[in-house]
Amino acid sequence: MSHPESSRSAEVHALEILEFPRVLERIAGLAVSEPGRRAVRELRPWRELDTVHEALATTDEMVGMLLRYEDWAPPPIPDAGRILRRLAPEGSILDVDQLPDILGLLRASRLVRGDLRRLPDDLPRLAALGDRMVRLEKLEARLDRSLKPAGGLADAASPELARTRRSLREARSSIVRRLEQFIRRLPERLRVLDASVTIRAGRYCVPVRREAMSQVGGIVHDESATHRTLFVEPPEAIEPMNRIAELEREEHRETLKVLRDLTDLLRPHGEAVTRSAAALAEADSLYARARYALRHGGAPPEVRAMEAGGEWPGYRAVQAQHPLLEVTGEPVVPFDLDVGPEERVLLISGPNAGGKTVLLKAVGLLSAMAQAGIVPPIGRGSRFPLFRSFFALIGDEQSIQASLSTFSAQVEGLRVILAEAEATSLVLIDEVGGSTDPAEGAALAAAVLLRLAGQAGLSVATTHLGELKDLAAHESAVVNASLQFDTRALRPTFRLVRDRPGRSYALEIAHRLGLPEDVLRVARSRLSDAILRVDGLLQELEEREVEMDRLTTEARVSARRSRRHEELLAESTNRLARREEEIEREARARVERYLLEARRDVETEVERLRSEVARAVQAGEADPGAFDDAVRQARSAVEERLREARKRPHAPEGLAEPVRLDLSPGLRVRSRSLGVEGEVLEVREGEAVIEAGGLRFNLDPADLQAGGAPSGNRLSDGVPAAPFPELAPATEVNLRGLRVDEVEATLGPALDAAFVHDVPSLRVIHGKGTGALREEVSRILGADRRVRAFRPGGFHEGGSGVTVVEFEG
Repeated sequence: MSHPESSRSAEVHALEILEFPRVLERIAGLAVSEPGRRAVRELRPWRELDTVHEALATTDEMVGMLLRYEDWAPPPIPDAGRILRRLAPEGSILDVDQLPDILGLLRASRLVRGDLRRLPDDLPRLAALGDRMVRLEKLEARLDRSLKPAGGLADAASPELARTRRSLREARSSIVRRLEQFIRRLPERLRVLDASVTIRAGRYCVPVRREAMSQVGGIVHDESATHRTLFVEPPEAIEPMNRIAELEREEHRETLKVLRDLTDLLRPHGEAVTRSAAALAEADSLYARARYALRHGGAPPEVRAMEAGGEWPGYRAVQAQHPLLEVTGEPVVPFDLDVGPEERVLLISGPNAGGKTVLLKAVGLLSAMAQAGIVPPIGRGSRFPLFRSFFALIGDEQSIQASLSTFSAQVEGLRVILAEAEATSLVLIDEVGGSTDPAEGAALAAAVLLRLAGQAGLSVATTHLGELKDLAAHESAVVNASLQFDTRALRPTFRLVRDRPGRSYALEIAHRLGLPEDVLRVARSRLSDAILRVDGLLQELEEREVEMDRLTTEARVSARRSRRHEELLAESTNRLARREEEIEREARARVERYLLEARRDVETEVERLRSEVARAVQAGEADPGAFDDAVRQARSAVEERLREARKRPHAPEGLAEPVRLDLSPGLRVRSRSLGVEGEVLEVREGEAVIEAGGLRFNLDPADLQAGGAPSGNRLSDGVPAAPFPELAPATEVNLRGLRVDEVEATLGPALDAAFVHDVPSLRVIHGKGTGALREEVSRILGADRRVRAFRPGGFHEGGSGVTVVEFEG
C-alpha cells in the first residue's frame, strides 16, 4: 500500500538527484521574461495521459510556429503578480510606477493574442492559449495616453492636471527670472562668485555672503560647508513661492485623483488580466521549450499508459542523449534502447567511468521531461510509458547525521522503493548490491530485482557484480545491457549494447597502467574457471564485434564510393552526350550559315549573268535562250552541291572532304563530334573502337583526326577520367555571395564529397537575405535521392541562415 505523501517526497528526491531542476534552469534561460522563466522552473511530470499528450502537442505547435515564423518571440512580459494582487481590494490605489507594468501586460496580451490566433486551424492549441489573453484596447490606450515613456503621469492624463502643470511651469519660470534679476542687482561685495538660482528645502533661493544677510533679509534655508555662503529666499520671492507651493498641492491632489480613476478602471478587469498574465507566462514557457527542442533536434515521443488488462507498453528511445552532457563537456553519444512489454528490468554492467550512471540518469530525465511537456533530445519513433511515480537511488547516499553507512543508506532506500513502487513506477538504482560483501550483495540485489520485475513498471539498475550478469539467462523479465570500453585507448566508447553483460576490464586497465605482471598473474590465477570462461567469451565477442564494425564501415564506404563512381560515370556519359548534341547543333548551324552564304553567292552570280545576257541581247551578240539554259544549269549544279553539303553536317569549315586516317591499334586520335581524345583499340565492321578516359566509343573513322601525345588521366572538355579523383570531405559549405545560378556548381561537389566519405551531415550556409539562395538549396536537396532529410539550422547552428543536410545510411 503506497502513501501519496511519502511517494511525492520520494519523487522530489528522485528528480533532484536526476538533476531535473538543472535541466529546467537551462530551458528557462531561453525564455524572454521572468514570468516565463518561473513557469519553466515550476514544470513537473504530469501523471494524467491526456494532460501529457496535450502538453507535448502544444509544445510541438510552438515548434511549428517558430519554424514558420523564425524571428518570432514574445514581447517583454512584466512580472506584475504583486501589482495585480494589490489591485483587488476595493479602494486601493496603484502607484504611478506600477501602472507601466499593467500597460506592458495589456500591450503584450494584445500582441501575443494576435500572433497565436494567426493560424487557428493549423495551431489550434496556441490559438486557444491566445483566447485566454485579454484585449482591452480602450483601457490600454487610456493608460498609454496617461503615462510618460520615461515614467510618471503625462499632462494628458486629465485636463485639470494639464492646466495645473501649465500654471506651475509659468510660476516657476517667473520666479527664476525674478531671482536672477535680484542677483544682478546685488552689490559686488554681497554677491557670491558665479551665483545662480538654486533650490533648497523645496524653495527657490539665491546664494549670498553671510555678512550680507542683514541687508538682503528673507528666510535662510541652507548654508555652505564653509558657513560663508547662505542660501536665502528673499522677501520678494516669498509670495510667489507660496503660490508655487499651492499649485504643487493642487498637482498632487489631481495626480492622486487620476491614479484613483485609472485604478478603478482597471479593477473590474483584474481577474481577466491576471489570467492573461498567466497565459503570457505559459506562452513564454512554450517558447523556451520550443527553442530547446529546435536546438537539440528533438522529436515528441509517443507516451502510452498501461493497458486496461495490465500489459506494460514497453520503452523505446531512439538516438537519445543525456540533456546535460553538452554542459559538462562529456562526449555526447546517442543511444538506442528498446525494452519490450515483457521485459521489466534492465541491468547495465561495465567498467567504472564507462557511462552507466549517465545512461541511468538519462532514462529518468527523458521520461520526466516528456511528461512535463518538454520535447527531449530524442529521435522520432521513441515511445515512453506513462510513469506515475519516480524512484531513484543514485550515488553515495551515506548519511552522517543519521549514522548510516553507504550500504545502510542503500538498504533504507531499497526499503522505501519496495514499499511504495507500483506497476506505473520507474525505479533507477545505481550499483545495486554494492558497498558490501560481493556474494551477499549479489544475492540481495538479485532478490530485489526479481521483486521489482513483478512489482514496478520499469527498473533500470547498474552493477559491477559478476553474479548478477547471469540473472538474465534465467529470467525473461531481466535484460542485460552494457556500455562498450576501448581497452587500447583506456576510454569508454559510450555505445550501448543490449543483451550482453559488460566486463569490468579491471585487469586489462591495471596492465595498461603498469601494474607488475607477477601481481596480475596471481590475480588471474585466483579467478574461477567459470569467470575466466565467461570473460574470455565476452572478450572474443567484443573483438569480433569491433572487427565486424570495421569491416561494415569499410564496406559501406566502399559501396558509397562505388555508387559515387557509377554516378560520376553516368554524369560523364551524359555530359559527353550533351557535348555531342552541342557539337551537332554547332555543326548544323555552321553548315546552314555556309549554305546561306553560298545561296547568296549563287543569287549574286545569277544576277550578274542576267545583266550580261541583257547587255549581250541588246547588242545582238547572243541568243537569250542559250544564256537562260546556262543560268539554269549553273543554278542546278550549285543546288546539288548544297544538297550534298547538308548530308555531312560534321564536315570541317568550308565543306571540304575529311582526310581519312590509316587507323591502327595504339594510334592517338581525336573525335571531331565529341571533342574527346583517346587511343584506337581496334577497327571492326567499318567502325573504330576508341578508349578515352576509361570509356569506350564506337565512332565513324571519318569523324576522327590525328591526336596529340597521351594526355594522362583526363578527358578533354573537363570530363573526368577513371579512376575518379578522390573528393575532399567537408562538414559545411558556404554559399553566401553566390548568385542563384551558381549554387548548384558549388553545392553539388560538396554533397558528393560528404556522401562518398560517409559524413553524417552537411551544414549549408546560405544566409537569410531574400531567401532565394535557401529556396534554390531546398530545390537541389529535394531532388537528390542521397539526401535523407534536411532542416533549418538550430539556434546554435546558425538558425534560418543555415540548412543541415542528413544523408541516407
